[in-house]
Amino acid sequence: MVKTNIEHPPYLKRGDTVGITCPAGYVSEDRIRFAIETLKLWGFNVKVGTTVGNEHHYFSGTDGERLNDLQNMLDDPSVKAILMGRGGYGTSRIVDNLDWTKFKLNPKWICGFSDITVLHSHLHATMQIPSLHGPMTGAFRPDTINSDHIQQCYAALTGGSLYYHTEPSKLNRLGSANGILVGGNLAILSHLVGSKSDIDTTEKILFIEDIGEHLYKVDRMLLTLKRAGKLSKLRGLVVGGFTEMEDTERPFGKTVEEIIRNAVEEYDYPVCFDFPVGHIEENHTLALGMWHKLNVTEQGGQLHLDHMSNA
Repeated sequence: MVKTNIEHPPYLKRGDTVGITCPAGYVSEDRIRFAIETLKLWGFNVKVGTTVGNEHHYFSGTDGERLNDLQNMLDDPSVKAILMGRGGYGTSRIVDNLDWTKFKLNPKWICGFSDITVLHSHLHATMQIPSLHGPMTGAFRPDTINSDHIQQCYAALTGGSLYYHTEPSKLNRLGSANGILVGGNLAILSHLVGSKSDIDTTEKILFIEDIGEHLYKVDRMLLTLKRAGKLSKLRGLVVGGFTEMEDTERPFGKTVEEIIRNAVEEYDYPVCFDFPVGHIEENHTLALGMWHKLNVTEQGGQLHLDHMSNA
């Protein structure tokens, strides 16, 4: 892969507007209230979408309502970033009906994780436009406003430094790599294989995380990626939180970390476990679609955004 500079959406400045919408599961108005206060404290204006507080069974509105609200945010030139209310499920039900014409002329940061991996992957697969894998509105609370991961979200939106360090893990595979960071929720990445939103992982650094899956399902999803050629030509693998994993009555026989390590044991690229991103309290922000440097040593793992290559 030829190393080229990345064209990313403009970083935010004071007075810019951040939109809040919910393309998937239901989110209450209470859940976004402190996020609005925090964004305003940071100097941003806030545009709240019609899906906030709206509900249609599991979802934050019908497919049409969620589609229209997100489309409005994508098309509005005053909105410089879109913060998702929550994930859950539902984004893949509307992604194929979105019109990206105005967005491509006026790119903006799309921020979220979990089911929002659909949008991250679609952006990278079809437009090569970076996005932010990070906290959604529920993560903004009075007790987290000064925490590292929320402050890092601000840094990501405004072009600050993004640097991460993890403690050593016996399952890490040592080495160094440079490359574009892609990925997100493992279940969603597996779900997208074969679709127009399916990402190209060749010579990329892949990030994965997940929650609430049976161990055998994690194994199956990794096999889906492997059989689709997604794991063989990576430059590196970053493993985030795999929380609330479940076993079957007859035990699968491996931990989730062992399942992941086994899936890539035949390759020689660096692997970094216990990365502080995912369905965890301190969910740090990653700039997907942008160049990063990964270094895994006996002292732990380091990943940082390479601003020089993303200028």
